[in-house]
Amino acid sequence: MVLFNKPFGVLCQFSGKGKNLSNYIDIKNIYPAGRLDKDSEGLVLLTDDGKLQHQISHPKFDKEKTYLLQVEGKITDKAITQLCQGITLKDGRTKPAKASVIQQPDWLWHRNPPIRIRQNIPTSWIELKITEGKNRQVRRMSAHVGFPTLRLIRIGIGKFQLKQLKLGDYERI
Repeated sequence: MVLFNKPFGVLCQFSGKGKNLSNYIDIKNIYPAGRLDKDSEGLVLLTDDGKLQHQISHPKFDKEKTYLLQVEGKITDKAITQLCQGITLKDGRTKPAKASVIQQPDWLWHRNPPIRIRQNIPTSWIELKITEGKNRQVRRMSAHVGFPTLRLIRIGIGKFQLKQLKLGDYERI
């Protein structure tokens, strides 16, 4: 098993145009267990065990994934409650999430390129835990409650945590 801290702008695959996993990881015959989109950062698990890959990535196993979101606007209690109750998206209702407002983490690396900043619009940080993994689900959930995601960082998948893994680095476990 390999834990990787994926930078912004990196494709979660080993081939294709642009930066991808092969620019960072030189291990043969491993594959991502679940994906992060190009615009997201943080923890990606990779394995050569197909059964384990399936258990990590398939929604039926309810593997909890933890994200930090920087959203546009000052998040409201109402929005947090909606996230915790589940959201109806175009492809169906999400399971209830665990959501809470947090302070910007002091350990967080600078993103390149930085997020867009609007002088008159504040931002907020949320910790969000979900057990599903629909396409761009977290971004769609935050937008649905009126707070578009500016930055999304996955810090945990089940018992696996990003911890102090530096951006662009990986660790075999």
